[in-house]
Amino acid sequence: MTTPLDRYNALLSRRKIDPDPLQDHAARSLMRLYQDVLDYEEARKSWRQKIRFLNIRKLPPRGIYLHGPVGRGKSMLMDIFYDSIPLSIKKRRVHFHQFMIEVHDYIHSRRSIDGIIEDMDAALPSLALVISNRSRVLCFDEFHVTDVADAMILSRLFTSMLDQGITLVCTSNWHPDDLYKGGLQRDRFLSFINLIKARMEIVAIDSPVDYRAKQLKEMSVYFSPLNYETAKRADNLFEGLTEGAEHLPDLINVKGRMIQVPVAAKGVARFGFAQLCERPLGAEDYLSIAKRYHTVFLENVPRMGYDRRNEAKRMMTLVDILYDNGRNLVITADAMPQKLYTGHDHAFEFQRTVSRLLEMQTEDYLNRVTTM
Repeated sequence: MTTPLDRYNALLSRRKIDPDPLQDHAARSLMRLYQDVLDYEEARKSWRQKIRFLNIRKLPPRGIYLHGPVGRGKSMLMDIFYDSIPLSIKKRRVHFHQFMIEVHDYIHSRRSIDGIIEDMDAALPSLALVISNRSRVLCFDEFHVTDVADAMILSRLFTSMLDQGITLVCTSNWHPDDLYKGGLQRDRFLSFINLIKARMEIVAIDSPVDYRAKQLKEMSVYFSPLNYETAKRADNLFEGLTEGAEHLPDLINVKGRMIQVPVAAKGVARFGFAQLCERPLGAEDYLSIAKRYHTVFLENVPRMGYDRRNEAKRMMTLVDILYDNGRNLVITADAMPQKLYTGHDHAFEFQRTVSRLLEMQTEDYLNRVTTM
């Protein structure tokens, strides 16, 4: 078996990543957890029968909570750990947003069965048992809490999952103490923060180097003209930013309107120009996209004249919102920014868009710290 430390050192030796003392410390913590998981799951097989007769419970391995700014390698390190866990141990890696959707769907389905379960408190232990039967190791990417309903669920659900012996690994942009800061009824969420700090090792990865920004600078974020070569370069950048994660469609609900995201992974979303600028979307829609993704691909942007003034106006709004929120924008276009719009209606206003598109390619902009 290849251990997490073996995999991390192999990436270093092949110069796929740069030496980073904070990443090295995290890799060693994950190595500790890897060995603990193997020992625990092996021991669980031998003492499982005894637990039925003895009132004892062996605590699961102490999980790991990796936190720090974007682009520091948290997800990469978690993936190294996940890939090292042998297939004989049930495991799952899931984006935290997707996991919470599944949790709410489960609670709703249980409540819909008349007379089975009347409240959420009763549903969560049964859900933890279901999760335990499917996954002994559970890895959450991009852990964050912004919703009061999620905040009320988490402490009870995680306590039940830990009681079932599930090993947890999380990546997050926030230290546990900063989760759900300023949220409604946050005092009721503090027990969850205490649980995380008591049952998981808190590991900071806050290197001064933003490796995602470095990759964007090295590979560029504006590709023109539209041809096979630029499409291939955009594909390579998307693969690099998402680090081999599964690419899935997504849906964003904006006051009942659903925005379809063709493909997304690890905070990166990929759209065609037609989808975002040829449809009647507005600032509120673009803001919802900016809140969910740190990097947006806008592909196949055409040259625009007077006949496409509405599309040009929407693109101006989209660029403004991504810029104001410090998000990265990757574009494939038929022309460079200065030659994208030749109409007269928005010619003066579009100059600001050109200026922002140029600035969004600079090192200073790409180094801006963005959190989600």
